[in-house]
Amino acid sequence: MRAYHHGHLRHALISEGLQLARAGGPGAVTLREATRAAGVSPNAAYRHFADRDALVRAVAREAQLALAGAITARVEATPADLSPAEAAIERLRRVGLAYIDFARTERGWFETAFFTQDTHANDGIVTLDDEIVAPFRLLMETLDAMVDAGALARERRPYAEWACWSAVHGFADIAVHGPVRWQPATVIDALAASVVESAITGVRGTSTPPS
Repeated sequence: MRAYHHGHLRHALISEGLQLARAGGPGAVTLREATRAAGVSPNAAYRHFADRDALVRAVAREAQLALAGAITARVEATPADLSPAEAAIERLRRVGLAYIDFARTERGWFETAFFTQDTHANDGIVTLDDEIVAPFRLLMETLDAMVDAGALARERRPYAEWACWSAVHGFADIAVHGPVRWQPATVIDALAASVVESAITGVRGTSTPPS
């Protein structure tokens, strides 16, 4: 059995959980498999995680950060020669395409990232956790920047993130689990681009390029 310094075992178990999730999705993440891979006894995990669900939530958070990282890298590659408004729209386009590409190339992490979400019960009402997941925060910030750049009318900004996320996440799920997954990559790429463009046109209310 391996010896870990205080706090290092938690990180090791999450890392092993990420590898399990990458290969097999959230269902593959178990305390037994994570501790076996880390070289410690199963009982050692309970010092850091109350149960399997706690480990899965921690792994899901890291998968969300991986998705956010992929989106950020794509957005940061936006051409520098665009006008502020055109660049703002291009960044939203890249957010959507990066999201779909991540789902296709990192299926296990994508499935894990949104497998679970903490909830709180307040007077019998269950609400989403106050923490906004990293990919969704990036989407919101991108839409806010579109308003600032004049690429999105301020009155159209409220709740625009939900329209974008629903369209892109829905297609990503279809591309991973639905019949679309059997199509050639070039076909899926074209469909993904069409969905993203439709989402952009929908939230802007026009397909006319910004002046």
